[in-house]
Amino acid sequence: MWNLPNSLTLLRIFLVPILVAVLLTELPDKEYWGLGIFLLAALTDLMDGIIARRTNRITVTGTLLDPIADKLLMSAAFISLVELGLAPAWMVTIIVGREFAVTALRMVAMTQNIPIAANRWGKAKTTSQVIAVAILILGKKLGTWMIVGHVALWVALVLTVISMVTYFWQNFGILREADR
Repeated sequence: MWNLPNSLTLLRIFLVPILVAVLLTELPDKEYWGLGIFLLAALTDLMDGIIARRTNRITVTGTLLDPIADKLLMSAAFISLVELGLAPAWMVTIIVGREFAVTALRMVAMTQNIPIAANRWGKAKTTSQVIAVAILILGKKLGTWMIVGHVALWVALVLTVISMVTYFWQNFGILREADR
């Protein structure tokens, strides 16, 4: 149960409240500290899966904790950006709502012993969200370059919606079977 991939996942969970505290308090250079904490947490997301697969250390605990850690990190980061006035609430609501919707789909599939693995749209969504959050955390430090953060957020939103539609389209039969 306690191996390096699971430890990285737990580290990501523990970094979430630290990230929120740093972003939402008045610390000198909080944007840089927040960016560092966020990127460290995002790196643990990348590394835990790679290490688990390469060392054959995939556990039930890791399988359950990893998506929770991912959703905690991204939701907390996006909601903090709304609080800071760096991201529109309606966009973040769609992004976070997608996470809950796809998680619900995966839970329904699990009741039928059908795993739903991440697909290329899901991976593109995650990558685009990490990029958008990283740029937006820098916020006002970017000056006129903040437009790049807004473009990245729009790209993340579009990929988020595409990935949700794709997951539901590809797994519609699972929902139909669950209603029987």
